[in-house]
Amino acid sequence: MTNKIFALIVASLIIFSDSTLAQNENSLGFTGNLRTDQRFLLKDKNDWAWNENRLTINLDKPFSNQVRFHSEMWIRNFGLPSLYSINDLYNKGIVDPYQFEIREAYIRINNFPGKKFDLTLGRQHINWGTADKLNPTNNLNPYDLEDILDFGRQRGTEALSMNYYFNNDFSVQVALFPFFRPANMPVGIFSGLLNPKMELPGNLYIKSFSDSLIMPRLNLKENLTGGLRFKGFAAGIDFSLSYALAYDGLPVPLKNSFERLGFDGATKLRSELIFYRNHIIGADLATTLGGCGIWAEAAMFIPEKDVIMTNKFAAGLIVPFPFSVDSLYIDKTKPFARFIVGGDYMFADGSYLNLQYLHGFIHERRVKELNDYFFMRYDRSFFREKLKISPLSGGFIVTDWNSLKKNYAIVYIPEVVYMVTPNVETSISSVISDGKGDNLFLGLKDLNMIMVKIKYSF
Repeated sequence: MTNKIFALIVASLIIFSDSTLAQNENSLGFTGNLRTDQRFLLKDKNDWAWNENRLTINLDKPFSNQVRFHSEMWIRNFGLPSLYSINDLYNKGIVDPYQFEIREAYIRINNFPGKKFDLTLGRQHINWGTADKLNPTNNLNPYDLEDILDFGRQRGTEALSMNYYFNNDFSVQVALFPFFRPANMPVGIFSGLLNPKMELPGNLYIKSFSDSLIMPRLNLKENLTGGLRFKGFAAGIDFSLSYALAYDGLPVPLKNSFERLGFDGATKLRSELIFYRNHIIGADLATTLGGCGIWAEAAMFIPEKDVIMTNKFAAGLIVPFPFSVDSLYIDKTKPFARFIVGGDYMFADGSYLNLQYLHGFIHERRVKELNDYFFMRYDRSFFREKLKISPLSGGFIVTDWNSLKKNYAIVYIPEVVYMVTPNVETSISSVISDGKGDNLFLGLKDLNMIMVKIKYSF
């Protein structure tokens, strides 16, 4: 189906919504927003770093007291035109890139297959966890890493979800995903942030690189993922316990083949990568204490099987004859844990403070890779919340406490938000990063930028 047809469908739905809104209480609900997100680098000639103009459309339709339809769609002009030859001028998708994306589309049936049940079928986002955006227990949907600064964003996927409510305080949820969907990687200026760094001996360096991705076989045995969650409320505490069998959405290397390209150390690398599953045991809680919101969340990741990585070296690259080296990359006998604790507080003067400590980011999957992240945000509102200033916002990352001066990163993201009207929000912020060593956010060091955003909600 082409984008023109998609646009026609959306327009028809909007017209249908307007025409039926006053006719009955089961009319199609139509909400959404229009936003622009523009970013400019602070170095050199202030090159354009990001261009996104997004129309989000939410459609809700109750068919009865029992059945409800929901969908979320994105229509957007995204990316910067990359033109390399005159032939590109004949392709409107290159000259003016745009996309249509169905983020969610599902039907929810209450009291089915019996009382106290509800069943949800279709493309959906199943959100687990209590922390603010960064949720170690939230592993069923694939991460949407397109914008690395949009923490915790995930994509909806095809799933069956069933909830059973014991009463108002306790429930259990079962979720099944028939197809494995991997995470999508960062794009544009962020595209290299998650690429692993490989060190070669002597004067060898990677000049040419190619890879192949080995996906799980398309059957239920290899593709099926899912989870079980018990959720409750007692003694003023929201809590849950969960289990999931889910793939890590980022691939891991299975085989690396090295060949010499020249006598100066230039090397060709060909990699094969695979995905592996984890048994994930999770727990989370949230409560209030003295007016302060408090939350904690943890997940134990137990690999389903070992992953043996093979490095193959061609003859003459290091020694006169070819050889290979096997190493245990993922060890099923060595589980690891990611966890987060945090809290927030609203002061009497309208200011707001949010603090979080995270051990292990989503791309860190072995004990020796887990780093420590400290996040803080302080807001102060003025003029009946029309103006909000965030002078202290960002993170501090430590990769080695034994050598802190050489292994840290600081990310500073101050922001000013102004509400022109209750429906129109404007903001300007910056991203400034610095540090030493090797970690994800240190990759932003050369990407310091200004971000300007405008959002109209309807």
